[in-house]
Amino acid sequence: MRAMLLETIGEPLRLADVPQPEPGPGQALIKVSACAVCRTDLHVIDGDLKNPKLPLILGHEIVGKIVALGPETAPDHLGQRVGVPWLGHTCNSCTYCASGRENLCLSPGFTGYQIDGGYAEYAVADLHYCFPLPEGYADVQAAPLLCAGLIGYRSLRMTEDAPRLGLYGFGAAAHIIIQVAQYQNREVYAFTRPGDTSGQNFARQLGAVWAGGSDEQPPVPLDAAIIFAPAGALVPAALRAVDRGGRVVCAGIHMSDIPSFPYTDLWEERSILSVANLTRRDGLEFLQLAPRVPVRTEVRTYPLEAANQAIEDLRCGRINGAAVLTLT
Repeated sequence: MRAMLLETIGEPLRLADVPQPEPGPGQALIKVSACAVCRTDLHVIDGDLKNPKLPLILGHEIVGKIVALGPETAPDHLGQRVGVPWLGHTCNSCTYCASGRENLCLSPGFTGYQIDGGYAEYAVADLHYCFPLPEGYADVQAAPLLCAGLIGYRSLRMTEDAPRLGLYGFGAAAHIIIQVAQYQNREVYAFTRPGDTSGQNFARQLGAVWAGGSDEQPPVPLDAAIIFAPAGALVPAALRAVDRGGRVVCAGIHMSDIPSFPYTDLWEERSILSVANLTRRDGLEFLQLAPRVPVRTEVRTYPLEAANQAIEDLRCGRINGAAVLTLT
């Protein structure tokens, strides 16, 4: 099968012919139709996330159909259209898995990092982490729901019922979560890279009541903020933007170091939280909620062979919404 391989950290991906994988017990073979490109993929390529499997097939926002099943697996999954997220395997036996917090599993496996992902014609996935996808979404529109949507939804849940919400970094996740927040009758304030008028206009088009640079203060105090951009300097900026008792949720798997800041920025019961991966509950809840909102994803498509261009466009902030590789 065709696949885009990461062979050396820091180097471009290489188009290669590799053996088609075979599913093991409890696994499904998926014929991939679309796979979104996530900023986490950049962190793997750049070496920010250590010790990936090499050579590696990136991609953890996979959409496709189950075309084969491993041994001792019920055949009723054949032909099902599914999505595969970042969290690709858990032990199901540690205290975290036993308490419904499998996102904190002590022995996890991650798609497109330790498990080959969806930048290829076929992928193998654990059936426990193959989510049925709602009707009404074309494959390319469904792909960003599998990470930008799911991790964004978990982050949004952590803000509880905050009526005034700030979103720092208006990329794939924020353009989905602003729609969910509006459905929940929240006001959204969008923060982009300073000077990014295109991103700010995009946020306003999606219903942000205010949009500005991340170096600006919002016109009113916020009740909570989610930081999607991997910039640690945004943490003290967000703390200064939230009101007393406000929450700042760090949604990325990787972030640059947080600079020191005065205790007064944290004082008055402000708090900082991080989001780690997702749970099955997150996946099932969000994929049921998305068509009710309804969430609409803005995508730019690329053929599989253009994965390096998609990665570069994402890195340079040239995409409003999400980049998606197509394999149809």
